[in-house]
Amino acid sequence: MAEITAALVKDLRDKTGAGMMDCKRALSETGGDQEAAIDWLRKHGYAKAAKKAGRVAAEGLVGVAVGGDAGALVEVNSETDFVARNDQFKEFVKSAAQIALTEGGSVEKMLEKPIGGVAMRQALTDLIAKIGENMSVRRAVALAVSPGVVAHYVHNAMGPELGKIGVLVALKSTADKAKLAALGKQIAMHIAAANPLALTPAHLSAEVIERERNIQADLARQSGKPESVIEKMLEGRMRKFYEESVLLHQTFVIDGETSVSKVLEKASKDFGAPVEIEAFVRFQVGEGIDKVTEDAA
Repeated sequence: MAEITAALVKDLRDKTGAGMMDCKRALSETGGDQEAAIDWLRKHGYAKAAKKAGRVAAEGLVGVAVGGDAGALVEVNSETDFVARNDQFKEFVKSAAQIALTEGGSVEKMLEKPIGGVAMRQALTDLIAKIGENMSVRRAVALAVSPGVVAHYVHNAMGPELGKIGVLVALKSTADKAKLAALGKQIAMHIAAANPLALTPAHLSAEVIERERNIQADLARQSGKPESVIEKMLEGRMRKFYEESVLLHQTFVIDGETSVSKVLEKASKDFGAPVEIEAFVRFQVGEGIDKVTEDAA
């Protein structure tokens, strides 16, 4: 059996990122064989990763990939923001975004595609074992449009095409692509800031509209006015709701005064061809996840 030297342990640690004691034990278990020790660490890393699977992963990054008239977003979560700043984690998210672009945003299909010679599912498990935190590919989506462009924007960027908020906007038009891309980026910036619920009122779910109407109707009735007046008040309140929540009705954050629908009308005239938003999507890291908070006391 080869002597388990400090240099041998360090070399294995550099190759795998595992802890010093884990590396020393792996070498002892495998008679000092480096390749066998790597396999031993991977096998035991899987068990380690499985133990972490119950921990909440509500931090992480959104990755963006665009190509031609298509784009994709992917959210990969980690337990802490510290890991989200790890270069290996960033590279994984970048690779995942590229795969999302080719796989149409299907997470299940993505997990079977290769990253670095192994399936993404296994690459993720290896990364969990190496870094020591639970991680997950939470969701992915892809947009495509023809003719037109898919523009994107990343907010709170932590690297090229990586950030805490990612937005895609599909602009349908035969206009000049460079002009469309510039407009699309501005609209994507607006979406990142304003967080619209839907493109138009018709795209809102009936449940959302009904809930809002009931809330606003109750508020209006507190005025004590007759039902005929309340109905008119309700129309105004719902109009205000749409102005705040629906993309085409929102005030464009770039100029602070024009509605997004008017911005599109002007662009259509300026570009010499109709411009419309066919679809948009916005991912924000951790939205909808119940985060664990701890009392320091």
